[in-house]
Amino acid sequence: MQLPLEEARTSPGLSPGLPPETADRPDLATAIPFLLVHLVALGAFLMPFKGWYVGLAVGLYYLRMFGVTAGYHRYFAHRSYKTSRAFQFLLACLAMSSSQKGVLWWAAHHRTHHRYSDQPQDVHSPVQRGLWWAHVGWIFAPRNDEAEISRVGDLARFPELRWLERWQFAPPVALALGLLLWGGVPALIWGFFVSTTLLWHGTFTINSLAHVFGSRRYATPDDSRNNWLLALLTLGEGWHNNHHFYRPAANQGFFWWEFDPTFYALKVLSWVGLIWDVRTPPRHVLEAGSRALH
Repeated sequence: MQLPLEEARTSPGLSPGLPPETADRPDLATAIPFLLVHLVALGAFLMPFKGWYVGLAVGLYYLRMFGVTAGYHRYFAHRSYKTSRAFQFLLACLAMSSSQKGVLWWAAHHRTHHRYSDQPQDVHSPVQRGLWWAHVGWIFAPRNDEAEISRVGDLARFPELRWLERWQFAPPVALALGLLLWGGVPALIWGFFVSTTLLWHGTFTINSLAHVFGSRRYATPDDSRNNWLLALLTLGEGWHNNHHFYRPAANQGFFWWEFDPTFYALKVLSWVGLIWDVRTPPRHVLEAGSRALH
């Protein structure tokens, strides 16, 4: 069965028939919902405050951040470990509850980013287009609306992932409705809208700030950086220079002092048999990093 998504462009350039002057003009169909989520999140300041609201927002921020880091990024984009088809589906649902489009879209664009990192073809390079573009502007550009299915053939062969891609709003809508039924409007606003707004920008800092601020242990051909503060915000994704030097690793904190909660959770999942063949950096990568510290 052929999906409409498979008709998407297969290169990071313009689609046939898309004039250059409209290639990066914000797509209102994407930009308006994005802005509305931010506006609704501000409603948190218009209701009586309770401490558990913050706990709910932070808890769902980090739970869904794990879906982004362990699911979207380390599993679907880089295949840094193996898992069952059932757990793969659960990971995709958790990741997509972050409202960052579909699993195929996310993985395809991230693989393009690595192939052309900080080159003109990079979909979100602050070096090429500035911080605003890298942080959020690229998402609204019509050229980036579709997934490059040719880059994720290993994922597109699963009909359940293709179904999720087609119905990408199902996981976040289910989460929002569940919060509303469970805790009413306060739970919906804090647990979904506030949490999602923070989650978006937390994720986006790796595209933008992690290519501008921080240290460079490895001499990569891009401007990726290691940043401990971003690692705290993103469950370990801030060790971005490490990651760009050796992408297949399930851990991005290569040394014991590099805080990487995503990897710690993945180790636990491997102990109970939910995932296996967890990839880590080979010795020569660690030795090169150690030499760079001296």
